Amino acid sequence: MSAPTPQQGRLAHAPVVLRGGRWWLDGGAGSVPASDPAFTAVLDDFALSMAAADQAVANLLVRQDDASCADPGGRR
Repeated sequence: MSAPTPQQGRLAHAPVVLRGGRWWLDGGAGSVPASDPAFTAVLDDFALSMAAADQAVANLLVRQDDASCADPGGRR
């Protein structure tokens, strides 16, 4: 099984973007590639953690919706 990889796109609330499998520091004057392996490894780990947290929240919302459908009277 291969290791998970972060999704393309901007890292939430951060001036970094993952494009083509490479992290870019994105600023008002333009973008530069992030080349420090230790830094990009931290970005990868953080992006994976954010994706896992987003998935956990989505799962909780689905479970909450399922629970409210099972009890239409709104009682718990």
